Parts: sequence; C-alpha cells; structure tokens
Amino acid sequence: MFNHDELPGDHALRYLRAHLRDVPDFPKPGILFKDITPLLADPRAFHITLDLFAERFIGEHVDVVVGVESRGFIFGGALAARLNASFVPVRKPGKLPYKTDSVAYSLEYGEAVLQMHVDSIKPGASVLIVDDLLATGGTAVAAAELTTRQGGVIAGFAFVVELDFLGGRLKLAEATKGKAGVYSLVHFGGE
Repeated sequence: MFNHDELPGDHALRYLRAHLRDVPDFPKPGILFKDITPLLADPRAFHITLDLFAERFIGEHVDVVVGVESRGFIFGGALAARLNASFVPVRKPGKLPYKTDSVAYSLEYGEAVLQMHVDSIKPGASVLIVDDLLATGGTAVAAAELTTRQGGVIAGFAFVVELDFLGGRLKLAEATKGKAGVYSLVHFGGE
C-alpha cells in the first residue's frame, strides 16, 4: 500500500485522472471514450488504483470478485487476489468454454449480451462487481443479474471511472433495491 501521508487522497485521484485519455468518436461517432490504458501503462497509477480499491473493501466480506469483459478483468483479478476472493469473468458470447447463462442488455451505444459459467457463484456468496467505467449502468446491471441468478448477493460495485451525468449509479441502485453501494474513483460530471 502507498503511504497516505505522502500521497493524500485528492492528490492520488488527480494523479489517476491525469492518466486517463479522451478518445473522441470511439467506438462510434459522438462518443467520447475514457481510455484507461495510460493508467495501466504507469505502474504507480495502476498500484494506486488497486490500493484504493483494496483499502475500500479489505475489511468487508467479499467471497467473489466478478470482472466484466474486458477491462474489468484487469482490475477485478488483481483486486480478487488482494481480497483473498475468487475471481469470476463475465464475458461476451462464445468466449467461455463451459455451460453458460446469458443476459441481453442495452448500453449507451447499442445492444449486447454477457455470459457467465453456470457454476461460477455459490448461493449466498458475497459478490463485488468490478469494471473500468460506469456509464449508463447497463453492463453492470447485466453482470448483477447473472450473479443473482446463481444465488450470489451483490455486496457492491467498483469502477475506476464514473460518468455521473449518464445516471448509471441510479440504475444500479434501482437494480439492487439500494442494497449494494457503488464505489468509483474518478468522476466526470459532463464537463
């Protein structure tokens, strides 16, 4: 863990924000994509991200970390190791080799389907869902649906970036009836 006296929270968040890149018109015209690859390329920024996530959830009971394809795998897998939890990938169709459950959902620029192995989560397991970005919330709600179908209990959601102006946090609260908190490191309010 980094030394909080040397790197206060506001400074850490500014550091992370400085390692995000805007890519206009990706994946289609009119979308301003928040690219996390510069953050991943900087070891300090990547460590700070994982440390802040781990610090938030280290004392909580988390059995499973669900990482959403594909950038959620990067943070979710590393966080699961730090929390001594199992890791479960949620993937696009055709990527998982065993029997799967599927859910179709809408996202900010189209439709998609996510899948999870049918035996990934034991009933009653406490689950943290992790992804790089929260926009409208469709992807995270789909991952939550796959989780709860197996009897998992959503303990919370964690994101590196949240686009506050798209209302994803509200959608997650509605989907979990307010029982699962949302933790995001860097917020963008539509500026």
